[in-house]
Order: sequence, then structure tokens, then C-alpha cells
Amino acid sequence: MSSTRKTALVAGLFFIVAFVASVPAPFALYHAVLHDPRYVLGGSADAGVSLGALFEVITAIAVIGTAVTLYPIVRRQHHGFALGYVVGRLFEATAILVGVMSLLAIVTLRHDLAGATGARAVSLVVAGRSLVAIHDWTFLFGPNLALGPNTLMLAYLMYRSRLVPRSIAVLGLIGGPAIFAVATAVLFGLTEQVSAWGALGALPVFAWEMSLAAYLIVKGFRPAALASPEAEVLEAPEARPTLAGVTG
Repeated sequence: MSSTRKTALVAGLFFIVAFVASVPAPFALYHAVLHDPRYVLGGSADAGVSLGALFEVITAIAVIGTAVTLYPIVRRQHHGFALGYVVGRLFEATAILVGVMSLLAIVTLRHDLAGATGARAVSLVVAGRSLVAIHDWTFLFGPNLALGPNTLMLAYLMYRSRLVPRSIAVLGLIGGPAIFAVATAVLFGLTEQVSAWGALGALPVFAWEMSLAAYLIVKGFRPAALASPEAEVLEAPEARPTLAGVTG
């Protein structure tokens, strides 16, 4: 298996892992901590939040993995966009991890201050709701607002390079602006984050990432795109003309 084929396979697997690991936490494992204001007052252990945190850490690692793995390939098309994709994915992963730590802080308060009553209980509830709010905003800025430009940059690089069929890249060119627009609407209070509009905005991105992952795993990068003269020149910097070579 060639190095580029391995790169495609690993990148595709990272996309799959990022999606699969991102589903359980917000929709199942975090339900109590996110929706019960008195959750922080309970004293029993809650393995669900810890398990959800583990899934989100895996998601963050996979998110970074997609960018780091693809960078040596897509930088041949546009170094600035390729670097921007890496930085954007790092920001996305950082936002996810900040949200995870805010919920784990609630678990700590729930464990250490169990049985609080009166004014102390009220303060705990306020602190818990504040930490949930931090998680909600990181969820908006990470896997939604940041995901929009990140998707658009990678889709543009794939469309320009023809490393994958352009029909797949078009899904990303549509999905990036769509999820960014919905996230912006949530930011200004025009719609809820978990809503029909949110699902509609996320659908093209889901289709883009899963179709890209499937293509990379099954077929890899298109050989014609890898063998293009432009890719060969960019891959071998020593082949570029230098000032000394021109004037010598």
C-alpha cells in the first residue's frame, strides 16, 4: 500500500470516528446534566457524563487527525487554505474540550458538595447552569460555526485538486455555508440550536463527510490528481526554479 493510499485510509477513518464518537454525548449521555437544573445537587456518581467526556475527547482527537493527515496532500493545491484548515480544526477541537471540562466541573461540584441546602444550594444551581451555558456556547462555536469555514476550505481544496469526485466536493461547498448560516442564526437568537433548521443545516455536512470518508477508505485519492504536473512540482520544492538558478 502506497503512502498516499495509507493517508487516504487513515483520513477516512478519522472522519468516521469523529462522527460516531460525537453522537452519544450530546444526545444521550449528557441529557441529565444539560437539562436538569438540580443535577448539580445530587451526590451519586454519574458515569454517563464521564463516558460522554471520553467520547468527546476521542472526537477532538479525530477532528485534529483529519486535518493533520490531509495537510501533506492538500497543501500542494493551496498552502494557505491547507494551513487554515489545520488551524480551524484545532480551534474546533479546543472548543469541544473546553465544553467537556465545563461539564466535568459540574460533576466535581455534584460529588464534593452533595447535600447542600438553602442559599448554598441556590449558588450551586447557578454555578451549574453557568457551566452548562459555557458548554452550550462551545458547542455552537466549535462543531457549528468553526465547522462551516473548515468544511468550505477542505471542500474547495478537494474540488480544485480533483482528489475526489467533484460531486462529493460540491456537498462540502454547500454544507459549509449552510451550517455556518444556521449557527449564525442561533448566535443571534433567531432559532434554537437543536431544531429542524439545525438538522437541515447539518445534513449536507454529514453527507459530505461520510461520502468523503467512504471514498477515501474504499478508493483513496484519484491517481490522476496525484500525478498532475502541478502536484509533482509542489511536492518537490527542489524542482522549483530559484533566483540563483535563473541568474546563474
